[in-house]
Amino acid sequence: MQIIPTILEKDFCLAESKIKFIKDLTRWIQIDVIDGFLSEGKSFELELLNKMEGEILNNLIDIHLMVKEPIKWIEKCNFVGASRIIGQVEMMNDRQKFVDEVKTMGLEVGLAFDVKTEINNLPKEIDLVLIMGRKMGFESAKFENIVYEKIKKLIEFKKQNNIDFKIGVDGGVDAEIIKRLKIVGVDIAYCGGAIFNGNVSNNFEKLSSLSS
Repeated sequence: MQIIPTILEKDFCLAESKIKFIKDLTRWIQIDVIDGFLSEGKSFELELLNKMEGEILNNLIDIHLMVKEPIKWIEKCNFVGASRIIGQVEMMNDRQKFVDEVKTMGLEVGLAFDVKTEINNLPKEIDLVLIMGRKMGFESAKFENIVYEKIKKLIEFKKQNNIDFKIGVDGGVDAEIIKRLKIVGVDIAYCGGAIFNGNVSNNFEKLSSLSS
């Protein structure tokens, strides 16, 4: 199972600091985007990532769009050098169109489902299904055990329909939860606080060892 650090900040300076801490420890970095419509608050302007272009040449950027109509953000994500774009489905009008648009740019594409959102209508071309472990947004909350049942159903869906995509979990993921996610067959665990609260290098090394 892969560990990917997540960065959700309103202030770009704080995001930049986190990126500098983690960029040499991991290949992938996820940038979370909130527009104030789908969830309260607003993250930093995505275009500011280009200020770090020379520093993150060796990293792949995964952008998680917690926004109204994620398809409107695809060009912006491509502009900042995203390798994978994940769109929340709750305010997405056309999932297939979103997936097709991202694929047209040669990028990986994912759909994300909030912790209470039913997982359905999955286009065959998706590379990743992201399940939120808690309600999306800036507010912290505990990981909800309902996620494990959703993972089980997704794995069964993949087998029954012969579709190959990765399963990711994001939100409230800590060391103990990583152990369980590995056992149930999750491919990617996205971690924020579990990495950045304390010694970043030590935290990332610990979580990576638990996931391997």
